[in-house]
Amino acid sequence: MATATDTQRARQKERRREELLDAADRAVRGLGSDVSMEDVAAEAGITKPVLYRHFGDKEGLHDALAERYVDELEQTLQGATTGARGRARLEATIYAYLRYVEHEPERYRFLLQAANRPNGGKLVADFRRRNVESCAFATAESLRRAGLDPTLSELWAHSVSGMIRSVGIWWLESRSLPRDQLARHLTAVLWEGLPALRDP
Repeated sequence: MATATDTQRARQKERRREELLDAADRAVRGLGSDVSMEDVAAEAGITKPVLYRHFGDKEGLHDALAERYVDELEQTLQGATTGARGRARLEATIYAYLRYVEHEPERYRFLLQAANRPNGGKLVADFRRRNVESCAFATAESLRRAGLDPTLSELWAHSVSGMIRSVGIWWLESRSLPRDQLARHLTAVLWEGLPALRDP
């Protein structure tokens, strides 16, 4: 049975772990997504063995940071779409996603890299699955109201998710359009199709 001292130690260990993740986050944002254990240790003002003690190895540290970033992005998207439906929900999702890409480019690059690692890949895949399921549920409602076949909602949700991610990766490096304009164009393409981009 855990004692009060055990509980206090566990809390202290968790606080210290979060502090080290804060340092790792600062290193990612300042030095780029492919930071080393040396970079993180220097940012935290500690030696590498301290990191190994808390995270095991570089993969363990990267997985913990990827989990933090996935949670952050998921909360960002959920907060943007609360109460929105139909086209407004789609536009809010795209806008929030692109805003994250714009304001947190190194965190976003880190997540793209995490998707190619075993544990990080599962985290990112689970995040995508949850978002596709949420999108499909909301889309089924819209399709029913429009008198269309709601069974197409999952297909549409996967298509939307894939296109938003693909555009985000492209825009991360190109920045060829302002964010607001890109969000409007992408919403129009996904909701109304390519004819929506015709000049009036």
